[in-house]
Amino acid sequence: MELRPYQQRSIDQLYKWFNDGNKGHPCLVMPTGSGKSHIVAALCRDALQNWPETRILMLTHVKELIEQNAEKMEQHWPGSPMGIYSAGLRRKVIDQPITFAGIQSIRNKADEVGHVDLVIVDECHLISHKNEGSYRSFIDELLAFNPKLRVVGLTATPFRLGHGYIHEGEGLFSGLVEPVYIEELIGDGYLSMLRSKATQTKLSTDGVHKRGGEFIESELQAAVNKPKTNVEVVEEIIETADERKSWLFFCTGVAHAEAIKDCLIDEGISADCVTGKTPKAEREEMLDAFRAGEIQAITNANVLTTGFDHPGIDLIAMLRPTMSPGLYAQMAGRGMRIADGKDDCLVLDFAGNVMTHGPITNIQPPRKKGSGEAPCKLCPECDEVVHLSVMTCPCCGYEFPPPPPKKMSRHYDDIMGMDNNEIEVTKWSWRTHISRTSGKEMLLATYYGAMTDKPVREYLAVTHEGYAGSKALETLGSIAQNCGVDLQEAANLDDACWLLNAAPYPAIVKYRKDGNFFKIQRRIWDV
Repeated sequence: MELRPYQQRSIDQLYKWFNDGNKGHPCLVMPTGSGKSHIVAALCRDALQNWPETRILMLTHVKELIEQNAEKMEQHWPGSPMGIYSAGLRRKVIDQPITFAGIQSIRNKADEVGHVDLVIVDECHLISHKNEGSYRSFIDELLAFNPKLRVVGLTATPFRLGHGYIHEGEGLFSGLVEPVYIEELIGDGYLSMLRSKATQTKLSTDGVHKRGGEFIESELQAAVNKPKTNVEVVEEIIETADERKSWLFFCTGVAHAEAIKDCLIDEGISADCVTGKTPKAEREEMLDAFRAGEIQAITNANVLTTGFDHPGIDLIAMLRPTMSPGLYAQMAGRGMRIADGKDDCLVLDFAGNVMTHGPITNIQPPRKKGSGEAPCKLCPECDEVVHLSVMTCPCCGYEFPPPPPKKMSRHYDDIMGMDNNEIEVTKWSWRTHISRTSGKEMLLATYYGAMTDKPVREYLAVTHEGYAGSKALETLGSIAQNCGVDLQEAANLDDACWLLNAAPYPAIVKYRKDGNFFKIQRRIWDV
């Protein structure tokens, strides 16, 4: 089974992280829907085929993810030497080179597991930042058997509520590997676009206290789960949904999820409810009916944020306010998978999560103290929630008024008026690229803006001869100087990409279209 280019790039960058002599354990950051289980399967196969004595343990916290990861392993490597250790799946095989296990089932079995070379942890943001908890104690016991053990984490949200990024401080991980971003996956057709509308009905959290930085669930449910509000929410969803066929609701608790389900049924919508108390067989039957279109709406409480995939979801109703950017991203991510007949997924955010945390392409790690303003604004014509940098509403075409003129500086002295377009950069990505015409290696820089902005790509023909090559090297040198990179530290182009990916990106890139390509006219670091 062939990997997508960015999936292979993920494995290549992991190997590079280790080969560069980095100590500790890396976290591989992959957006929801990018196919982490395929990457895990390919990594396991590659490790076993190159180093046959390797023992790999794949850990996660829910049995659904264990099943998904094991299934993809069989697809990539039929007959692979793997076992599953999970009480929930009633399987306890521990003597294979590759073991897929649930942490709750295996956490006290380190003596039986013994020597392991590589531990892979899915949804690794759940690992405590302190040296405590099931994951940390179990991994510490495995390290006693093999001090050279390496851990690779995988997550779409590399931060923990109240503690920032998981590789900072005293956490298990010492570095992030980020081979691909949501914008690239959407631009290349691997993920679906999300649309977000401000709602007329607002769920209030007034009077709800917080514990550990998050709303106390019992108080939150009491504040949100009110009969009149539930009816108003459901009526607004029905009015707004148009022809959307597959609705997923995130609720504050079991009673709230049941109440919303009842309101939907009262309005003639086929609906059901999944909670942690739903028996396994009943849950699977219910979700199969949802995937088949026999049930239009599913409400849930703290169940379908991870381990549940249904590409056809085209409407998400957020009825669960959260201070956790990770939970927000997981909820939104359920609608990003592509499906036939699906143009996008509408997110109706009654909980105010989008305005709290910002676009999912630019979520900031939770601060330990205080909070900042999310970089969003509302379209006054259709209530679309967009990034602050967006000047034309992608939904109705409304033209936002230009911002007040900025203070004059040497960076805005375009006397020829040729800066036709610009993008406010939120990320950049560097990688090598083989020219289709010459077959020579090039550098490819991709500048990302808001989700509604198309990525701007810049090709630097640094290995070409003549003027093209010298001009590309001159451009590369200028970029490196502006972002503080010493290219003499790079032994090859892959090293140069590695250094540049870790460097500060420009705040603004000005460009114009040149046929199918982009002509970069200016990169502005200090605005």
